[in-house]
Amino acid sequence: MTESPTRTTKAIVAAAPGGPEVLQLQDVDIPVPGTGQLLVKVAAAGVNFIETYERSGTYKVPFPYTPGSEAAGTVAALGEGVTGVAVGDRVAFSEGSGTYAEYALVRAEAALPVPEGISDEVAAAMPLQGMTAHYLVNSTFKVQAGQTVLTHAGAGGVGLILTQLIKAKGARVITTVSSDEKEALARAAGAAEVLRYEGFAEKVRELTKGTGVDVVYDGVGKDTFDGSLASLRKRGMMVLFGGASGQVPPFDVQRLNAGGSLFLTRPKLADHLLTSEERRWRSGELFDAVLAGKLNIRIGASYPLADAARAHADLQARRTTGKLLLIP
Repeated sequence: MTESPTRTTKAIVAAAPGGPEVLQLQDVDIPVPGTGQLLVKVAAAGVNFIETYERSGTYKVPFPYTPGSEAAGTVAALGEGVTGVAVGDRVAFSEGSGTYAEYALVRAEAALPVPEGISDEVAAAMPLQGMTAHYLVNSTFKVQAGQTVLTHAGAGGVGLILTQLIKAKGARVITTVSSDEKEALARAAGAAEVLRYEGFAEKVRELTKGTGVDVVYDGVGKDTFDGSLASLRKRGMMVLFGGASGQVPPFDVQRLNAGGSLFLTRPKLADHLLTSEERRWRSGELFDAVLAGKLNIRIGASYPLADAARAHADLQARRTTGKLLLIP
């Protein structure tokens, strides 16, 4: 194993579940990479909604707890058995642990090489939301030219990337947002129609001349689920990939029959990153699109690491657009 520094470092630690205020900057020991792991000096860490569930205790994690799975930075040390990666290499990842910190660990196979020309901030903002959008449109439901797609939270991190990827395939995007500012961002990303949440299903029917959309990508969950189902055409697909407004209650599958032989799936990113080759395919296509000027990764706000609590509060209050980053 390559030796790592022995000094302490800074990390965000939640001693117990609670509100954003439990996220406190503390001195901790620098992690030691185990077999097959990398120690990465974090240049920027992504903030994602799942971490608010973990911090609050909605999702069970062990406390004390340092949130975060997504970051970009420089390899600082190698664990036993690591090959093909060197100290000093730039990497990004969405499958790490404890990334709200100056140093974090990740399995070597989950580290994505960052091409020259991609900034640390973009590299940190892309993996989780970018690869989520990639699997949604390329694997869960393969979007085709001429189709019509409904997405929600069109100015969010996933929403903005989804719109760009869908439009690049020649499909039409209808999306929902909550404000005029967010509408402008969604339209700039390529959305053909931008709706408010209230009554969106009826408006979708009007915009599709009563037919409905081919697929709905819904990361909002409880508040939009029924309207999303009502927006589908016969044999359309409902892709529920998140629950920003809460989890969908138990569901009667006969509703799929009544709605017109509908499909319903609940995918997650981890099941679409099963091999190094799959990770490199998804991240490589996204990084190439960024370098070619065909994909814009919007960074809505960057916070000092010590301000992780404010980042969580802003995210949960839906005061944000694009990606939120923490900068150690």
